[in-house]
Amino acid sequence: MTGWQMLLYKEVLRFVRVAAQTITGPILTAMLYLLVFGQALESHVKVYDNVSYTAFLVPGLAMMSLLQNAFANSSSSLIASKVMGNLVFLLLTPLSAWHWFVAYVGAALVRGLVVGLGVLGVSLLFAVPPLAHPLWALSFALLGAALMGALGVVAGLWSEKFDQMAAFQNFVVMPMTFLSGVFYSIHSLPPFWQTVSHLNPFFYMIDGFRYGFFGASDISPWLSLAMVTSATVAVGVWAYALLRSGYKIRT
Repeated sequence: MTGWQMLLYKEVLRFVRVAAQTITGPILTAMLYLLVFGQALESHVKVYDNVSYTAFLVPGLAMMSLLQNAFANSSSSLIASKVMGNLVFLLLTPLSAWHWFVAYVGAALVRGLVVGLGVLGVSLLFAVPPLAHPLWALSFALLGAALMGALGVVAGLWSEKFDQMAAFQNFVVMPMTFLSGVFYSIHSLPPFWQTVSHLNPFFYMIDGFRYGFFGASDISPWLSLAMVTSATVAVGVWAYALLRSGYKIRT
């Protein structure tokens, strides 16, 4: 293996070794959401014709789990290495900032996709959503995982201790994912909150991914694709610039 491939392998191995926490746990959490909300609201909420509410929940929960775990992988790896003091050893290697970026974001993408596929697989026991446009679903899954992996790099570099990372996840990532339309269509919201939802980049990822399953969405999938691609490029450039400058790595 080359240097960046070894770093990528190390990052993937890091979450695979504790799969009960990093893979099984998130899948179980998503299933609890599906059971609680699906059973409680199945007969009361209808979003798309000929689509049950439980089936409507499945893509949203899969994408939410994918995004949260992609972020958690890169951010937790960086902050743990900084706190334990072993991140500095990577500076002794001939790895460039681009190698770091590919390894950390690549491992986050792998974990996000594994958890997302796991949620989809287990969800088939409760509902079988159609897959109208698989390439659309795959595109949003890849872009969403890459975006959150890059954002995790930014958060991991910015944080100096675990409580700062927890605050970033609890007050930024978690609210934005829950308010992105995972459990509802934004058309059911008052006009003000519909406008607020359009300012949330997570909404475009969830809505575009759901379009890949049902062929229906709250807004144009092309607009969602443009917004998610732009956000992914912007956050990716930001993360790479921080890595290249050595932001809070050498201190």
